[in-house]
Amino acid sequence: MSRGLLLVISGPAGSGKGTVIKYLMEKERDIAYSVSATTRSPRPGEVDGVNYHFISVDEFKSRIEHGGILEYTEYCGNFYGTPKKEAEEVLDAGKNLILEIEVEGAANVKRICPDAVLIMLLPPSHAEQERRLRGRGTEPEDKILARLAQAREEIKQLGIYDYIVYNQDGAAEECAQDISSIIRAERLSRRRNPDAESKFLGN
Repeated sequence: MSRGLLLVISGPAGSGKGTVIKYLMEKERDIAYSVSATTRSPRPGEVDGVNYHFISVDEFKSRIEHGGILEYTEYCGNFYGTPKKEAEEVLDAGKNLILEIEVEGAANVKRICPDAVLIMLLPPSHAEQERRLRGRGTEPEDKILARLAQAREEIKQLGIYDYIVYNQDGAAEECAQDISSIIRAERLSRRRNPDAESKFLGN
């Protein structure tokens, strides 16, 4: 059984990551979504082990110290990260694992796991991103402006990504299909089949 692919999907607010990943998991049977660990308290309706693994700050720091966290970041006084043990179990079982993380975390994953596949999901344009954020009607103006500014900074880091996928308006399902195609292409890539010659010759 071949090891699964570690897929990192990043994208600015308004890129439609959640919807695209939902379609992707419906299409792909051998794919799993990584549940992050966090030190923040659960919000109403959130379930431990489903939305997040809710753990204490001391436990999170202990996992970092002992190599139990694949990547992590600190945001608004709380830690967020990917549990390494659960990730390795999924990959060793031959399933592909999706990490939905920001640019900083993606760079850390690439450094630790050079064979990870990094995908940046983008709206068609910055103007379309702004239209989507304003269309939600759920955030104040300062929050919207902060997200737009953050996107400008994130776009400067495109160089670390292997693929760029554009999520056209109303085309999230087609976008998920594009990512499915990336998965298939990566599975067939020469670098992931180093023993192809010996297998063909029966050596």
